[in-house]
Amino acid sequence: MNPLRHDFINSCFASYPSAPHQKRYLDIGCGGGIFAESAARLPRTARVLAIDPSTEVIDVAKQHARSDPHLMDPGRLVYENKSIEDLAAPSSADEQFDVVSLFEVIEHIDRPSAFLENCLPFVRPGGWLVLSTIARTWTSWLTTKVVAEEVVRMVPRGTHQWEKYINADELQGWFAKREGWGAGGGVRLMGVVYVPGLGWRVVPTGERWGNYFFGIRKDV
Repeated sequence: MNPLRHDFINSCFASYPSAPHQKRYLDIGCGGGIFAESAARLPRTARVLAIDPSTEVIDVAKQHARSDPHLMDPGRLVYENKSIEDLAAPSSADEQFDVVSLFEVIEHIDRPSAFLENCLPFVRPGGWLVLSTIARTWTSWLTTKVVAEEVVRMVPRGTHQWEKYINADELQGWFAKREGWGAGGGVRLMGVVYVPGLGWRVVPTGERWGNYFFGIRKDV
């Protein structure tokens, strides 16, 4: 899915000529660093701060990054063993980020509203909060709980909790109640599906029944 993550982020900025030349990323729930590393390698990346509350995965991410000397440039890619609640809130736009990413994170959160509230201050004006997650539908229950966990065993049993899945219209409704987000078309959706043997593919309206990307822009 990683190439689609970058495609989605690029599409978010594409309609805005004021997009920054050099981007700063905050990758929340970075895991082993798959996205963080790839973002840090982009020529137009100024800095990537990647955080995760798991000591084990941060250690794996740090060890893997050492294999690429380019990632060792001071400040280019920084891993911290923290949750978003542990980060000090930015005091100015210089401490905020152009992209705050939550990839395959929010469906594992017990209190998603409070979690998102903690993420919002880190997005600079004109920046984007982007995430990927799973819609709460019968098809997602079948594909993630039955096929992925029970039949194919792609992930360990219990990895997904269907009741925690969030539909795209619920995310849109949540942001609609908050001032300063998504004005002038600054909301994007992209449905995706995994095709065995081919990988992840974009599927129009796929957000209505399975995996999807959601992006929202902070008003300037």
